[in-house]
Amino acid sequence: MRKMEEKYADELVVIGVHSAKFPNEKYADNVLLAAQRYELKHPIVNDAEFEVWRQYACRAWPTLMFVDPEGKVIGKHEGELPYEAFDDLIGRMVTEFDEQGLIDRRDLGLTPEAVEESMLAFPGKVLADGLGNRLFIADTNHNRIVITDLDGQTQAVVGSGAEDFADGDYAGAAFNHPQGMELVGDTLYVADTENHAIRRVNLAVGTVDTIAGTGQQGHDRRASGPGTQIALSSPWDLTHHEGTLYIAMAGIHQLWRLSLADGAVCPHAGTGGENIDNGPLAQATLAQPSGIVVGNDRGGVPILYFADSETSSVRSAGIDPVAGRVATLVGIDLFAFGDRDGVEHNVRLQHPIGIEWHQGELFIADTYNHKIKKVLPITRSVQTVLGSGAMGLHDGAGRLATFSEPSGLSFAVFENGRQPLLYIADTNNHAIRVADFEADEVRTLEITGLS
Repeated sequence: MRKMEEKYADELVVIGVHSAKFPNEKYADNVLLAAQRYELKHPIVNDAEFEVWRQYACRAWPTLMFVDPEGKVIGKHEGELPYEAFDDLIGRMVTEFDEQGLIDRRDLGLTPEAVEESMLAFPGKVLADGLGNRLFIADTNHNRIVITDLDGQTQAVVGSGAEDFADGDYAGAAFNHPQGMELVGDTLYVADTENHAIRRVNLAVGTVDTIAGTGQQGHDRRASGPGTQIALSSPWDLTHHEGTLYIAMAGIHQLWRLSLADGAVCPHAGTGGENIDNGPLAQATLAQPSGIVVGNDRGGVPILYFADSETSSVRSAGIDPVAGRVATLVGIDLFAFGDRDGVEHNVRLQHPIGIEWHQGELFIADTYNHKIKKVLPITRSVQTVLGSGAMGLHDGAGRLATFSEPSGLSFAVFENGRQPLLYIADTNNHAIRVADFEADEVRTLEITGLS
């Protein structure tokens, strides 16, 4: 849509109508934060009661309604529309209505609400390295990776900050809204979400290159081959197991895998359909998986766990590409959500995005409930451990602290018996929070040395 707005800046007016699926999305303040996070420049109607939705007989997210210069509806499209088809359609409309003298190219005079400057901008994910005393922060809307020590002192910044797609040294490389990261030895892998690419950061020499993705969004749900020749679709998170990166490919509702030995990439789980069907990897359906981690099943066998955001569920996928299966720990379907701890099908989450494994337990960022919850895979039980559920920025005792759409989690594990710390990307607060479970305390990390 952004490319269309830029190309047809004088001819096309985009009006976003936000008809919320989740309760958290109905509040005007949250709609504004989402618009700022996605850097939207067009006006948005908060259709909290679905009035516009019903008037235009919408049935699916997204729905595109095409209205001519005289206010008449002339077309409708349900689902995403590839840029090429969209461009061709609008181009023909502009030509037709220009010939009729109907296009008014005067500026509408709309000015987006200013975003306050902050040290971080909507950080989406965080990765803690306890043994190396390093913290990697996906400073998502600043298009960079910030490296600090675990106390917040800046060590390096990876990326120029420009919204671009460029390899090179730290200062010359560029990202486009990066999200999840994974550390393998002295190499940091980054899900460069809006570049639809996987980037490799050589921490020893200070360089960035691309190992998968072309920079264009892919739509082929069966593509496989050399990583740099295959178009990906909004990779959101990464995890590693025995020489393979596993990718939460949110844009096409799948998990993919990338061999670090030969650079080959291919789908791992999911048909590409959006739903919550379990079964063999190739037959299962997922719904915008946005967090992924390696853990163990009840028999101690390594397995993938992922936050399946649009089904508000926590699910698992086997690592064996032939015998592996997808299963659901908690969650029911695309429209079952809420905020309820409990066991199995009694649990309700609301669009979880982050997931972490620690000592046999899963921790999830229950993003739209503004909480951190613990999941026990064996019993399929869920318990809130951090957050009151109110949206805010308040430190203190774990259950009294407040967050604003936390999206990333990572434990810093130490030697010498020191208790681990949980680092949290508190996205809408533009902050990194630190949870000390032994002290039952949440604090906000002070980042120093960063401009």
